[in-house]
Parts: sequence; C-alpha cells; structure tokens
Amino acid sequence: MPPIPVKPGIYKIHAHIIGPSALLTATEHATKHGAPVITDRMNPLPIEQEWIIEPTEPVPGAPYVIRLAQHEEAGLVIHEDKLYVNNVPRAELAKFTFERIIGGVKILSDKGLALRAGHRGAQITLVPPKPEFQETWTLEYVGTFDND
Repeated sequence: MPPIPVKPGIYKIHAHIIGPSALLTATEHATKHGAPVITDRMNPLPIEQEWIIEPTEPVPGAPYVIRLAQHEEAGLVIHEDKLYVNNVPRAELAKFTFERIIGGVKILSDKGLALRAGHRGAQITLVPPKPEFQETWTLEYVGTFDND
C-alpha cells in the first residue's frame, strides 16, 4: 500500500498485542546503542511514552523521524534490526513511513521493514512485513510541538 501522510505532532503509539494496552516506550537503561525501545503499560513517569513524529523535510511524501517528546534531541535509531532511542545528530535518526492497514497503521523503516511488538516488555524488532497484529499500531494524537 502507498504511504499515508501523518500530521506532525506529539503522539502516543499504541501496540496491538495481547493483554492490557501497551505503548511504545523508551526504557530507562541505556546499552551500547542507546536505550532499548519496548512496549509497556500506560505509565507516564518515569518511562517515556510520548513521541514527536515529523517529516524529515517539508516536502510531500518525505519520510518521518520519531523523537522523544520530553527529550527532543533523542530519537529512534535502528541497530541490527532492533529499535533504540539515542541522542544522535538528526541525519542519523531512523526514517519511517506509515501505511494504513486493517485496524491501524504499519510503521515501516526506510529499508521496508515493519516495527514488531512481540509482547509487552520485549524490545521492538524490525521484520519483513506480514499481515500480523503485532505489526499493527495506533497513533494517538496528543498535540502540537514547538519545532523552533
């Protein structure tokens, strides 16, 4: 399916997994490549669960970067098909597109791999896309952000 546009702003990114509601979450403990990104229950503090989604450049069809709303200098990076959050130059952030699918959206990397939430607490992996609910996400718009 073709990519869909996403309104730039702050979002909560809900995973479609079995069990209680789970959100894309930056863990508190960094490793070599940054803090692993997992899904966890709605737990606003101290775990980070609000994300800024914005296009890489102001042109239609541009891919998007995803950064922490509370720490805008830290964004999503990919290493060995796993998702991390790290403070890196903007050009090094992972780039994503979104596709509308039944029940939500699929989040795809610039290599065409889909974000997959295996279960609550597992690190998010990137896999070849399949029609599986663990690769389905809901974007909950929270509000605007100051991008100056």
